[in-house]
Amino acid sequence: MLSAPQDPAIYAEICRLAGLSREQFESLYWVDRHAYDEGKITGLEFWQKLLRDAKKSSQNGLAEQLSLLDGEMWCTANAAMVEWQRQLRQQGIRTAILSNMGDSVHESIARNCPWIQNFDVLVWSYQLKVAKPDATIYLHTLGQLGTRPEETLFVDDKLINIEAARALGINGFEFSTAARLRNDLIAAGLDKNLPLP
Repeated sequence: MLSAPQDPAIYAEICRLAGLSREQFESLYWVDRHAYDEGKITGLEFWQKLLRDAKKSSQNGLAEQLSLLDGEMWCTANAAMVEWQRQLRQQGIRTAILSNMGDSVHESIARNCPWIQNFDVLVWSYQLKVAKPDATIYLHTLGQLGTRPEETLFVDDKLINIEAARALGINGFEFSTAARLRNDLIAAGLDKNLPLP
């Protein structure tokens, strides 16, 4: 939600380089993604395995090239949400990024998205070897923020992650657009205490 959806041009280039249709690529891309996010495999290992599973060669640095493009594919900021975070910080509200992310993608984000440094807390799943929706990563983030579940707002684009947060007493909202989030916050009465996206 802080980054826009996958860059379509980079996505198309990854499919072209891998020699896969969009459907083939999608069927392989998500198979080991959670293991990658949990730090059980590196970005390079992820792409080497994907190419093996696709019965494609990883010679001539193809896996390395795909890993780099994969990171860059997620680096387009969602300007409305980045601006909302800035407004929250201006009002003294602590903010965190809690992201399921592997090492190579993190390297690209750190290199291309300087705005992440405006957050008080940065939690990257691969570094902790645990990923959403595991309760451990939410509790770790709460500890880093120094907030109680009931005074914490969690926004994510996956319902399973929202449900896990809510199970811990965290206020969770499923994200699709900034406009929908704005309406959800108003409906929950949170516009009285928070700036709106």
